[in-house]
Amino acid sequence: MLKVAILAYDQLAMFEFSCALELFALSRPEYNNWYQSEVVTFESGSLHATGALQIIARQVHSLNDYDLLVIPGWRTQTKHVNARLACEISAFSAQGKRIISFCSGAFLLAQLGLLQGKLATTHWRYAELFRQRFSQVNFVEDVLYTQDGNISCSAGSAAALDLGLEVIRQDFGHVIANQVARRLVISPHRSGGQAQYIETPIAKQGGIFAATLDWAINHLHMALEVDELARKANMSRRSFDRRFREALGTSPKVWLNQQRINLAKQLLETEQLNIEQLAAKVGFDSGITLRFNFNKYVGIAPSQYQRQFSRQT
Repeated sequence: MLKVAILAYDQLAMFEFSCALELFALSRPEYNNWYQSEVVTFESGSLHATGALQIIARQVHSLNDYDLLVIPGWRTQTKHVNARLACEISAFSAQGKRIISFCSGAFLLAQLGLLQGKLATTHWRYAELFRQRFSQVNFVEDVLYTQDGNISCSAGSAAALDLGLEVIRQDFGHVIANQVARRLVISPHRSGGQAQYIETPIAKQGGIFAATLDWAINHLHMALEVDELARKANMSRRSFDRRFREALGTSPKVWLNQQRINLAKQLLETEQLNIEQLAAKVGFDSGITLRFNFNKYVGIAPSQYQRQFSRQT
Protein backbone atom coordinates (compact mmCIF):
# COMPACT_ATOMS: atom_id res chain seq x y z
CA MET A 1 0.00 0.00 0.00
CA LEU A 2 1.39 3.38 -1.02
CA LYS A 3 1.48 5.97 1.75
CA VAL A 4 0.75 9.50 0.54
CA ALA A 5 1.57 12.77 2.29
CA ILE A 6 -0.54 15.75 1.20
CA LEU A 7 1.24 18.92 2.26
CA ALA A 8 -0.75 21.63 4.02
CA TYR A 9 0.68 25.11 4.60
CA ASP A 10 -0.46 28.56 5.61
CA GLN A 11 -2.47 30.35 2.86
CA LEU A 12 -3.39 26.95 1.46
CA ALA A 13 -4.94 26.88 -2.04
CA MET A 14 -8.22 25.08 -1.42
CA PHE A 15 -9.07 23.92 -4.95
CA GLU A 16 -5.77 22.13 -5.47
CA PHE A 17 -5.92 20.81 -1.90
CA SER A 18 -9.40 19.45 -2.53
CA CYS A 19 -8.19 17.79 -5.74
CA ALA A 20 -5.46 16.02 -3.78
CA LEU A 21 -7.97 14.83 -1.19
CA GLU A 22 -10.45 13.59 -3.79
CA LEU A 23 -7.80 11.76 -5.80
CA PHE A 24 -5.69 10.19 -3.08
CA ALA A 25 -7.44 10.46 0.31
CA LEU A 26 -11.02 9.50 -0.50
CA SER A 27 -11.83 6.02 0.77
CA ARG A 28 -12.20 3.53 -2.07
CA PRO A 29 -12.78 0.14 -0.41
CA GLU A 30 -13.66 -1.42 -3.78
CA TYR A 31 -9.96 -1.34 -4.74
CA ASN A 32 -7.27 -3.44 -3.14
CA ASN A 33 -4.21 -1.68 -1.74
CA TRP A 34 -5.54 1.82 -2.40
CA TYR A 35 -3.51 4.81 -1.24
CA GLN A 36 -3.24 5.50 2.45
CA SER A 37 -3.15 9.29 2.68
CA GLU A 38 -2.57 11.85 5.40
CA VAL A 39 -2.64 15.64 5.39
CA VAL A 40 0.60 16.81 7.00
CA THR A 41 2.26 20.10 7.80
CA PHE A 42 5.60 21.30 9.11
CA GLU A 43 3.98 24.39 10.63
CA SER A 44 2.50 24.64 14.11
CA GLY A 45 -1.02 25.67 14.98
CA SER A 46 -3.96 26.12 12.65
CA LEU A 47 -3.42 27.03 9.01
CA HIS A 48 -5.31 29.71 7.10
CA ALA A 49 -6.82 28.90 3.73
CA THR A 50 -8.86 30.56 1.01
CA GLY A 51 -12.20 31.95 2.22
CA ALA A 52 -10.99 32.56 5.79
CA LEU A 53 -11.00 28.83 6.52
CA GLN A 54 -8.80 27.39 9.23
CA ILE A 55 -7.32 23.91 8.92
CA ILE A 56 -5.62 21.78 11.54
CA ALA A 57 -3.33 19.15 10.03
CA ARG A 58 -1.01 16.57 11.51
CA GLN A 59 2.30 18.25 12.29
CA VAL A 60 5.28 16.10 11.27
CA HIS A 61 9.04 16.46 11.36
CA SER A 62 9.86 13.81 8.78
CA LEU A 63 8.57 12.37 5.50
CA ASN A 64 10.33 9.02 5.94
CA ASP A 65 7.06 7.12 6.38
CA TYR A 66 5.65 8.18 3.00
CA ASP A 67 6.09 6.97 -0.58
CA LEU A 68 4.44 9.84 -2.45
CA LEU A 69 4.32 13.56 -1.67
CA VAL A 70 1.61 15.85 -3.08
CA ILE A 71 2.18 19.62 -2.97
CA PRO A 72 -1.17 21.31 -3.70
CA GLY A 73 0.04 24.78 -4.64
CA TRP A 74 2.47 27.11 -2.89
CA ARG A 75 2.92 30.80 -2.13
CA THR A 76 4.34 32.52 -5.22
CA GLN A 77 5.22 35.82 -3.57
CA THR A 78 7.47 34.57 -0.79
CA LYS A 79 10.92 33.00 -0.82
CA HIS A 80 10.79 31.81 2.78
CA VAL A 81 10.65 28.05 3.29
CA ASN A 82 10.61 26.29 6.64
CA ALA A 83 14.11 24.83 7.04
CA ARG A 84 12.86 21.43 8.20
CA LEU A 85 10.37 21.23 5.33
CA ALA A 86 13.10 22.09 2.81
CA CYS A 87 15.43 19.45 4.23
CA GLU A 88 12.78 16.74 4.27
CA ILE A 89 11.51 17.35 0.74
CA SER A 90 15.07 17.41 -0.60
CA ALA A 91 15.86 14.13 1.16
CA PHE A 92 12.58 12.64 -0.08
CA SER A 93 13.52 13.47 -3.67
CA ALA A 94 17.09 12.25 -3.23
CA GLN A 95 15.68 8.83 -2.31
CA GLY A 96 13.90 8.73 -5.67
CA LYS A 97 10.47 8.94 -4.10
CA ARG A 98 7.74 10.52 -6.20
CA ILE A 99 6.70 14.14 -5.77
CA ILE A 100 3.66 15.71 -7.42
CA SER A 101 3.06 19.46 -7.49
CA PHE A 102 -0.24 21.04 -8.43
CA CYS A 103 -0.38 24.52 -9.97
CA SER A 104 1.96 26.90 -8.06
CA GLY A 105 3.44 23.99 -6.09
CA ALA A 106 6.22 24.00 -8.69
CA PHE A 107 7.51 27.21 -7.08
CA LEU A 108 8.40 25.34 -3.90
CA LEU A 109 10.21 22.56 -5.76
CA ALA A 110 12.10 25.05 -7.93
CA GLN A 111 13.07 27.12 -4.91
CA LEU A 112 14.59 24.00 -3.34
CA GLY A 113 16.59 23.36 -6.53
CA LEU A 114 14.78 20.10 -7.25
CA LEU A 115 13.66 21.18 -10.73
CA GLN A 116 17.03 22.33 -11.99
CA GLY A 117 17.52 20.89 -15.48
CA LYS A 118 14.11 19.18 -15.32
CA LEU A 119 10.91 19.70 -17.26
CA ALA A 120 8.30 21.58 -15.24
CA THR A 121 5.16 23.65 -15.63
CA THR A 122 2.73 25.73 -13.61
CA HIS A 123 -0.39 27.83 -14.15
CA TRP A 124 -0.09 30.04 -17.23
CA ARG A 125 -0.67 33.14 -15.09
CA TYR A 126 2.57 32.44 -13.23
CA ALA A 127 4.63 31.41 -16.25
CA GLU A 128 6.59 34.64 -16.70
CA LEU A 129 7.32 35.00 -12.98
CA PHE A 130 8.44 31.37 -12.84
CA ARG A 131 10.81 31.82 -15.79
CA GLN A 132 12.32 34.95 -14.28
CA ARG A 133 12.97 33.37 -10.91
CA PHE A 134 14.03 29.90 -12.05
CA SER A 135 15.98 30.18 -15.29
CA GLN A 136 17.69 26.80 -14.73
CA VAL A 137 14.38 24.96 -14.98
CA ASN A 138 13.23 23.67 -18.38
CA PHE A 139 9.85 25.37 -18.21
CA VAL A 140 7.21 23.97 -20.56
CA GLU A 141 4.21 26.10 -21.46
CA ASP A 142 0.91 25.05 -23.03
CA VAL A 143 0.83 21.65 -21.35
CA LEU A 144 -1.44 20.20 -18.70
CA TYR A 145 1.37 18.48 -16.84
CA THR A 146 4.98 17.33 -17.05
CA GLN A 147 6.65 14.22 -15.73
CA ASP A 148 10.42 14.11 -15.45
CA GLY A 149 11.97 11.34 -13.40
CA ASN A 150 10.39 11.20 -9.96
CA ILE A 151 8.88 14.71 -10.14
CA SER A 152 5.62 15.67 -11.85
CA CYS A 153 4.07 19.13 -12.14
CA SER A 154 0.58 20.09 -13.20
CA ALA A 155 -0.53 23.37 -14.69
CA GLY A 156 -3.27 25.41 -13.08
CA SER A 157 -6.28 24.24 -11.16
CA ALA A 158 -8.19 21.49 -12.98
CA ALA A 159 -5.00 20.17 -14.60
CA ALA A 160 -4.27 18.77 -11.14
CA LEU A 161 -7.01 16.22 -11.81
CA ASP A 162 -5.42 15.27 -15.14
CA LEU A 163 -2.05 14.65 -13.52
CA GLY A 164 -3.60 12.83 -10.58
CA LEU A 165 -5.52 10.51 -12.89
CA GLU A 166 -2.35 9.80 -14.85
CA VAL A 167 -0.57 8.84 -11.62
CA ILE A 168 -3.49 6.59 -10.66
CA ARG A 169 -3.37 5.01 -14.11
CA GLN A 170 0.33 4.32 -13.71
CA ASP A 171 -0.21 2.80 -10.27
CA PHE A 172 -3.47 0.90 -10.82
CA GLY A 173 -4.09 0.70 -14.55
CA HIS A 174 -6.42 2.22 -17.10
CA VAL A 175 -9.64 0.58 -15.92
CA ILE A 176 -9.43 1.90 -12.36
CA ALA A 177 -8.28 5.35 -13.53
CA ASN A 178 -11.35 5.51 -15.77
CA GLN A 179 -13.59 4.51 -12.89
CA VAL A 180 -12.13 7.23 -10.69
CA ALA A 181 -12.61 9.76 -13.51
CA ARG A 182 -16.22 8.66 -13.91
CA ARG A 183 -16.80 9.27 -10.21
CA LEU A 184 -15.31 12.73 -10.65
CA VAL A 185 -17.54 13.22 -13.72
CA ILE A 186 -14.61 14.29 -15.89
CA SER A 187 -12.86 12.99 -18.98
CA PRO A 188 -10.77 9.92 -18.13
CA HIS A 189 -7.78 11.11 -20.12
CA ARG A 190 -6.44 14.39 -21.41
CA SER A 191 -2.91 14.17 -22.72
CA GLY A 192 -0.28 16.03 -20.73
CA GLY A 193 0.77 17.78 -23.92
CA GLN A 194 -2.59 19.45 -24.44
CA ALA A 195 -2.72 23.24 -24.21
CA GLN A 196 -3.78 24.37 -20.73
CA TYR A 197 -5.65 27.45 -21.91
CA ILE A 198 -7.96 27.27 -24.93
CA GLU A 199 -9.98 30.27 -26.10
CA THR A 200 -12.89 28.21 -27.47
CA PRO A 201 -13.76 25.14 -25.35
CA ILE A 202 -14.84 22.06 -27.25
CA ALA A 203 -18.14 22.02 -25.36
CA LYS A 204 -19.13 25.24 -27.11
CA GLN A 205 -18.49 23.78 -30.54
CA GLY A 206 -21.17 21.11 -30.36
CA GLY A 207 -22.98 19.92 -33.44
CA ILE A 208 -21.25 18.21 -36.30
CA PHE A 209 -17.72 19.11 -35.20
CA ALA A 210 -18.04 17.38 -31.81
CA ALA A 211 -19.91 14.50 -33.45
CA THR A 212 -16.99 14.04 -35.85
CA LEU A 213 -14.56 13.68 -32.96
CA ASP A 214 -16.84 11.17 -31.26
CA TRP A 215 -17.07 9.19 -34.50
CA ALA A 216 -13.27 9.21 -34.88
CA ILE A 217 -12.77 7.86 -31.35
CA ASN A 218 -15.14 4.99 -32.13
CA HIS A 219 -13.37 4.18 -35.42
CA LEU A 220 -9.70 4.35 -34.44
CA HIS A 221 -9.13 0.90 -35.94
CA MET A 222 -9.66 2.43 -39.37
CA ALA A 223 -6.91 4.19 -41.33
CA LEU A 224 -8.42 7.60 -40.67
CA GLU A 225 -7.04 10.63 -42.45
CA VAL A 226 -7.54 14.23 -41.42
CA ASP A 227 -9.06 15.06 -44.81
CA GLU A 228 -11.73 12.44 -44.17
CA LEU A 229 -12.56 13.98 -40.78
CA ALA A 230 -12.79 17.42 -42.36
CA ARG A 231 -15.26 16.12 -44.94
CA LYS A 232 -17.30 14.42 -42.23
CA ALA A 233 -17.45 17.72 -40.35
CA ASN A 234 -18.55 19.42 -43.58
CA MET A 235 -15.53 21.75 -43.52
CA SER A 236 -12.60 22.54 -45.74
CA ARG A 237 -9.32 21.08 -44.50
CA ARG A 238 -8.03 24.56 -43.67
CA SER A 239 -11.14 25.48 -41.66
CA PHE A 240 -11.11 22.11 -39.89
CA ASP A 241 -7.46 22.48 -38.88
CA ARG A 242 -8.11 25.98 -37.55
CA ARG A 243 -11.26 24.97 -35.65
CA PHE A 244 -9.48 21.94 -34.23
CA ARG A 245 -6.57 23.95 -32.86
CA GLU A 246 -8.94 26.55 -31.41
CA ALA A 247 -10.96 23.84 -29.67
CA LEU A 248 -8.27 21.42 -28.50
CA GLY A 249 -5.00 23.32 -28.68
CA THR A 250 -3.31 20.78 -30.94
CA SER A 251 -3.41 19.51 -34.53
CA PRO A 252 -5.86 16.84 -35.76
CA LYS A 253 -2.99 14.51 -36.65
CA VAL A 254 -1.40 14.72 -33.21
CA TRP A 255 -4.79 14.26 -31.56
CA LEU A 256 -5.52 11.16 -33.64
CA ASN A 257 -2.17 9.62 -32.73
CA GLN A 258 -2.74 10.40 -29.05
CA GLN A 259 -6.16 8.72 -29.15
CA ARG A 260 -4.66 5.65 -30.85
CA ILE A 261 -1.92 5.40 -28.24
CA ASN A 262 -4.49 5.81 -25.48
CA LEU A 263 -6.45 2.89 -26.93
CA ALA A 264 -3.24 0.87 -27.34
CA LYS A 265 -2.48 1.31 -23.64
CA GLN A 266 -5.92 0.01 -22.71
CA LEU A 267 -5.49 -3.04 -24.95
CA LEU A 268 -2.01 -3.76 -23.61
CA GLU A 269 -3.46 -3.85 -20.12
CA THR A 270 -6.33 -6.19 -20.94
CA GLU A 271 -5.43 -8.32 -23.98
CA GLN A 272 -2.55 -10.48 -25.21
CA LEU A 273 -1.77 -9.22 -28.72
CA ASN A 274 1.41 -9.22 -30.76
CA ILE A 275 2.64 -5.87 -32.03
CA GLU A 276 1.11 -6.22 -35.50
CA GLN A 277 -2.28 -7.23 -34.13
CA LEU A 278 -2.19 -4.29 -31.74
CA ALA A 279 -1.24 -1.89 -34.55
CA ALA A 280 -4.17 -3.07 -36.65
CA LYS A 281 -6.63 -2.64 -33.78
CA VAL A 282 -5.62 0.97 -33.15
CA GLY A 283 -5.26 2.08 -36.76
CA PHE A 284 -1.50 2.19 -37.33
CA ASP A 285 -0.21 0.78 -40.60
CA SER A 286 2.48 -1.36 -38.96
CA GLY A 287 4.05 -2.41 -35.70
CA ILE A 288 7.02 -0.16 -36.48
CA THR A 289 4.76 2.90 -36.68
CA LEU A 290 3.04 1.88 -33.46
CA ARG A 291 6.37 1.46 -31.63
CA PHE A 292 7.59 4.85 -32.84
CA ASN A 293 4.47 6.68 -31.69
CA PHE A 294 4.22 4.74 -28.43
CA ASN A 295 7.76 5.72 -27.50
CA LYS A 296 7.05 9.30 -28.57
CA TYR A 297 3.94 9.77 -26.44
CA VAL A 298 4.51 7.34 -23.57
CA GLY A 299 8.29 7.28 -23.34
CA ILE A 300 8.68 3.50 -23.21
CA ALA A 301 8.18 0.57 -25.60
CA PRO A 302 4.79 -1.19 -25.80
CA SER A 303 6.34 -4.39 -24.47
CA GLN A 304 7.71 -2.62 -21.40
CA TYR A 305 4.36 -0.96 -20.79
CA GLN A 306 2.60 -4.33 -20.97
CA ARG A 307 5.02 -5.88 -18.47
CA GLN A 308 4.31 -3.05 -16.03
CA PHE A 309 0.56 -2.69 -16.41
CA SER A 310 -0.95 -5.83 -17.90
CA ARG A 311 -3.90 -7.22 -15.96
CA GLN A 312 -3.42 -10.60 -17.72
CA THR A 313 -0.24 -11.50 -15.82
